[in-house]
Amino acid sequence: MRKQDISMVCVTLVILFLLLFPVTSNAFFGFTDRHVIVGGFIKFFLFASFGDVVSHRIRFQNYRVPGLVYKALVWGLIGIVIVFIFGIFSQGVTALQAEGILPFYTSALAFALFTSLFMNAVFAPTMMLFHRMTDHYIEAKIKDRSHTVNQTVHGVDYHGFVTFVVCKTIPLFWVPAHTITFLLPGTYRVFFASLLGVALGFILGIAKTMPRKEGV
Repeated sequence: MRKQDISMVCVTLVILFLLLFPVTSNAFFGFTDRHVIVGGFIKFFLFASFGDVVSHRIRFQNYRVPGLVYKALVWGLIGIVIVFIFGIFSQGVTALQAEGILPFYTSALAFALFTSLFMNAVFAPTMMLFHRMTDHYIEAKIKDRSHTVNQTVHGVDYHGFVTFVVCKTIPLFWVPAHTITFLLPGTYRVFFASLLGVALGFILGIAKTMPRKEGV
């Protein structure tokens, strides 16, 4: 194991300790509960960005992620949107269950599953594509300052995105993962989702390395 890997493990352990230690944990979650939007930004800025670092380490054997600060800012903005999206879909499912449109009103598992299904069917593909495109744009802009948004639009591998990210990871990973998310108390949902950003960064990293089919 290289020195950088040892340092990363140590940093990870320190963060875990701070999140588990009652004083620092209560302070962190207390602040993010009082300031929900800012909390959503902070959680994704810090923890989801870790997924980019992990993905880059696996793919390129180093931790020098191009444009990491810009990518973290994008994650932070996604975190703010996630705060609203979680509220919209969870309250929407609750209302539909209360009206009898969806069954099993008293079941916590049914609530979590329905919320995850609707959110991943409606919101997740848009969010993942937005992240994929901003990621592409940031990396390309660092290499070539003349790179444009139009070039990014035409440069994304939509076939790989749809066939792998949407058609495989959403039903096989994200629906079950976010079912767990919505089984958690509200305080921890956005935080857990930000940790899932590690998986998202890894998944999108794999998607970018998949061979692109010509003529698609």
